[in-house]
Amino acid sequence: MARADEKPTPRVQVYFENPKTELALRREARANRMTLSRAAEQAISRGLQRRPAADPEDRLLALDRALRDHMRATARDMTIVQELLVEFARAFFARLPDTAADQDPLLRAAVEARIGRLLDAAAARIVAGGTRTTDEATAAEPRSFSTAAE
Repeated sequence: MARADEKPTPRVQVYFENPKTELALRREARANRMTLSRAAEQAISRGLQRRPAADPEDRLLALDRALRDHMRATARDMTIVQELLVEFARAFFARLPDTAADQDPLLRAAVEARIGRLLDAAAARIVAGGTRTTDEATAAEPRSFSTAAE
């Protein structure tokens, strides 16, 4: 008999509608050398661990896992973007001949100014959360080849 200060073990009776579930549970109990009740308890416990609503601490654990997965995916994506940028630069510089005009201080200042405008525009688009259309992009900055044709 249980003493007055001991809590009785909670008992639950489960009916399986799917016989495959019962067989799987029996197999698990046999494989782990435990009673059917203990195997059922562990299976239910595992099932509840995957549900964030089951336990508030598990919610934090699930959030931590999701954040870790997100950071891993973001790092992978940034590596891909970096590799694409390096490949683009390699192809660009392989086809762009160096000239004496490249050393001109006025040309270098103009290039730096254009790069600064490009970075400012990219930062503004990121902050705004959108992209410009092609018409807006061409109206904002006339290209040198279109100006030369005029």
